[in-house]
Amino acid sequence: MFLFEGSQGNYFRDKHWHRSIEIFAVYEGGLTFYINEEKHPLEAGEFMLVNSNEIHSIDAQEKNQTVVLQMPLKTFEDYFTGEQFIRFTHDSTVQDEKVMELIWKMYDAYLGKQSGYEMKVKSYYYMLLYLLVTKYRELDVDQDMLKRNKKLTRLSTITAYIKDHYTEELSLETLAEIFGYSPTYLSRMFQKYAGINYKSYLQSIRVQYAYQELTNTEHTISEIALNNGFPNSKALAKAFRKKYGVLPSEYRRAGFREDS
Repeated sequence: MFLFEGSQGNYFRDKHWHRSIEIFAVYEGGLTFYINEEKHPLEAGEFMLVNSNEIHSIDAQEKNQTVVLQMPLKTFEDYFTGEQFIRFTHDSTVQDEKVMELIWKMYDAYLGKQSGYEMKVKSYYYMLLYLLVTKYRELDVDQDMLKRNKKLTRLSTITAYIKDHYTEELSLETLAEIFGYSPTYLSRMFQKYAGINYKSYLQSIRVQYAYQELTNTEHTISEIALNNGFPNSKALAKAFRKKYGVLPSEYRRAGFREDS
């Protein structure tokens, strides 16, 4: 459980997916989610539940206060509706207000850290899990959905490797050889099941980590570029501007850190 990293606005997170289940609960401001290309605007008092292996991107142009809760898929293993598969609805229900209340109480108790707070957080958490499996779980699962989930699970192993080695020279051919695929097949996997080509995915990972380093360190933009797999600051600037609409230097001048 943590505050969303795009809380300052002017933030965009490219297409990605997780094995975990995520909830983004917006308490101030707003976000726009794209789930499998479908647009979901969120206002204060609303949340988005992101299923395991669900392709999503996040657009946060305005400042916001959003609490993010990540729950391991294994948490729900007694309620799987297919092999390593469970799905929750995105549709609103009468329980939505209760979900928002529980998440805020969890976060508030965690911040307060008063005696016994761990037990208090767990009590709210288990109530939340109860609501998810009884009020939000979908029981109708088709074979296409299960097939797509299996493909993305396999792809997740590959993307985990990318996140561990994104600073290195990492061509599609190199990655395909490591995992025993042909480059053409691996490229099709990214395009068909993740909806993004390999080069764009790798670039998005590098820019994401460069953004974090730009925000949280005093490193120069040239250092940040080299630390995150870019050949030079010019390449980083081009990718950063494409994603965030501003140059890294402009981002710092807007109120974060001055480049040395």
